Amino acid sequence: MTALDELTALLCELAQRPSCEGGGLSELDHLLQCAAELARSRPDDTELQLAGLVHDIGHGFGSDADHGRLGADFVRPVLGGRVADLVAAHVPAKRFLVATDPAYGAGLSSDSSRTLDLQGGAMTVAEVAEFRRRPSTEDALVLRRADDAAKVPGRSVPGLESWWDALGRVHADHRR
Repeated sequence: MTALDELTALLCELAQRPSCEGGGLSELDHLLQCAAELARSRPDDTELQLAGLVHDIGHGFGSDADHGRLGADFVRPVLGGRVADLVAAHVPAKRFLVATDPAYGAGLSSDSSRTLDLQGGAMTVAEVAEFRRRPSTEDALVLRRADDAAKVPGRSVPGLESWWDALGRVHADHRR
């Protein structure tokens, strides 16, 4: 089994795992909604869309606090550095937005509010400055906002099969 096969098998398994967000969503429903949000807002950025598709894959490997890093470690050899870096950055992006946008924290789902404390809470001033210096900051914030919008029970979005070609292309490009 190739690394891409392992990734796609794991994504398929997530259809059976209930999302922490509740409302009858599976983990896969949430990921598909996030990828669809990004396809709509950034139609020419396949890597960002795929980061949305896999951003929470690390939930199966450890705690809520570490899921971004664990997911990034898993997808890096399959989808490359940019996708992995965005997966890793989606948790710090939440912490950044809570620290820099007072309205953002008030709009978090109950599960995102709960996990925020586990993930370190709002960033400090020094952490905010460091996060702003990252080259992927803007894309990480776009991913984070798509993540927040991707929690709608019953929302119709393209299925996982619609992402096979993009996964294959990015995997092949990464392997070159």
